This record gives sequence, structure tokens and C-alpha cells, in this order.
Amino acid sequence: MISVAQALTHLFDLVRPLETETVRLHDAAGRVLAQDAVARRDQPPFAASSMDGYAVHGDQVTEGAAFTVVGEAAAGHALDRSIAPHEAARIFTGAPMPTGTDRVVIQEDVTRDGDTITVNVGADTQAYVREQGKDFKNGDSITAPRLLSASDVALLAAMNIASVTVTRRPKVAIIATGDELVQPGEAPGPDQIIASNSFGLAALMQQHGADVRHLPIARDTLPSLRTVLDLAKDADLILTIGGASEGDHDLVAEAATKMGLDRSFYKIAMRPGKPLMAGTLGTATLIGLPGNPVSAMVCGHIFVLPALRKMMGLPAEPAPTMTATLAAPVGQNGPREHYMRGILGNGSVTVFEQQDSVLLSLLSQANCLVIRPPHDPERAAGDTVTIVQI
Repeated sequence: MISVAQALTHLFDLVRPLETETVRLHDAAGRVLAQDAVARRDQPPFAASSMDGYAVHGDQVTEGAAFTVVGEAAAGHALDRSIAPHEAARIFTGAPMPTGTDRVVIQEDVTRDGDTITVNVGADTQAYVREQGKDFKNGDSITAPRLLSASDVALLAAMNIASVTVTRRPKVAIIATGDELVQPGEAPGPDQIIASNSFGLAALMQQHGADVRHLPIARDTLPSLRTVLDLAKDADLILTIGGASEGDHDLVAEAATKMGLDRSFYKIAMRPGKPLMAGTLGTATLIGLPGNPVSAMVCGHIFVLPALRKMMGLPAEPAPTMTATLAAPVGQNGPREHYMRGILGNGSVTVFEQQDSVLLSLLSQANCLVIRPPHDPERAAGDTVTIVQI
């Protein structure tokens, strides 16, 4: 068995960043920027008012000073004349500052009588002007690689960028294996269960930017496994679920090897998730996940998502971790690195007493995995532990 860190190193060696494509800004959210995006204008493109009020020469503003209103500027409608000393322009938020002005006296701080305004006693001294290029300047860039958020898309739009170069979505084929499985909605026989892992993993992959295909359940025969694996030959990443242990019916490795699998590793010193394997099958990376539901999903977070992120052009890094304090004591850990389900809240984490790898109901409640090193001693309430949020 190899460690989690060693397995990740081998896995990163198996995957490569994918090709790039150009997409419209409407389709950019959740994609990984593959080429720097460069602003095509300043923002704001002109000095602009940040409040409703009157644009004036700032050095003339004193309590009781009077100005003659000679025009109006609104958003999208600049005043087409300059402002002379002792003149003012009625101005609204977002409007360009008229030539000759550098300050806005807000409307609450003046008294208006016809075309004359008088600055009130105690008027605010702020200028209320957004200078040109305050947000960003022409030529500023968003640097690749970057997973584009909704806020990034808004920024790109403001930069006058209509399309961006991104890494194409990884094609992920998911294959559940086993005679005991039926699809949700079907009537299982007395010895069968519902195939849940493939749906959970598909949701996880889609949530993180993959293009996912559910393939038919592969039965516990070499011909069935070969047929379904052959359907996945155009995928970038093949996830098989179950059939990766050493029992008589665990045939995934045998079937894949006969089809040309170059296996990189098998068995990880972790809990849950020990029977994990990975290698290359043709041009695809194949990861053989355990059949137990929690094991498959934990391995999805710890191994598959980091590999997916590298395919998308992001750095090859483990799942991000943070620290928290234990809300209650936990017992000594065994010889394998343990990823324990728990709930994080208000900076402390409660580890579930039950950690059976078939309990999906507890995984559904969990929002983190507490990482226990091999042979980690008993921990008391208040001790600091490392966690992965899920």
C-alpha cells in the first residue's frame, strides 16, 4: 500500500491539462481561464460622480458659497460645456464630471433657489468623484489559470471582453459495476441494491466543471466489463466503481488490463478507500474506485477532484485543507490515514461516532472530513485537527 500523498503524486503524473477553446462570456462561469484576459478600457472610463448633487470647482466650496446652475449631467449624458468659476452643474450618480469640475457637493448639503445653489453650514467635505481608471485600467489583466466565478464574469464584461479562452471541459465516463446493482427507479431483486455511487460522483464532477456520461452498469463478467469500458474510450477520465478489490468477482483490473491498462498503483493506506487503483487506458486516465458508497465519494473528493482540476489547467494540488478544534474527544486512530465524516460549525468540528463506509445518510449530513494521521493518538475536545470541507 502507498500513502495518500504518494497516490496523488502518481495520479498527477497520469493527467495533463486539456486543450483550450474560446467561449462566449455567457458560458464562461465555472470554466478555467487558459489565457490572460486583458482589459480594453479604463473603468470608470471617465471621472464620474459617485452621488447626486452639483459638480463645481472644489477650491471654491465654502460654507455659504453660491453657484449658478448652468446645466445638467446624467449617466450616459455628459454636459457638453465646461464649468466656469462660480458655476455648477446638476449631476447624478455615474455621470461624467463636466470639464472644469473636480468635486460634487451632495444635494443634501445645498439650498437651491431657482438657478442658484448655496452651500449649507456643515456641508460634507468629501469630493464624491470616482477618478478615471479607479477600478481597472486599459491593459490590466485577469491572469490565467483561474476558475472563473460569477464576479469574474462581471469583471470581464466591464473590461469589454465578449469571449475568453478556457480549458475545455473534461469528458468523464462513469461506470458502476456489479450484478447486485440496478438503476434508481427500477425494481431491485431480493439480492440487489440501487446504484447510488455513480449518481453522487456524477453530481460532484458536474459541480466542478466536467462533462459527465453515465454508462450502463457493467455486470460481473469480463465480456460485459470490456463492452462498457469500450464505450468510454473517447473519455478523458474513466471512473469505475466497485470491482477493484481482490475477490473472485472483482474483475475490473483484469478486464482493463486485457484492454491495455497501464496500471500506476493499487491500494492506498487510507480509510475509507483502500482498494483504489489508477492507470492509463488508451488516452484516458482510469481511476478504479471502491464500491462502498462513502469510500467512493471520499475518494472522489481526495483523488478525483484534484486530478480533474489539473486536467482543467489548474495547479496540481491536493484538496485544500484548514484547521478546526474538536468539539468532543475522539479515540486513537489505526494504521491507515482516516478521513472521518464530521460537521464543522463555529470553528469547531464534531466527528460522527459512526464511520461505517456504507452510511450515505451520515455523509449527506457531513460538511467536512477530519484527517487523522496513521496511529494518531486520542484527541481531546479543543485539540486542533486538519479538515477538508466537502
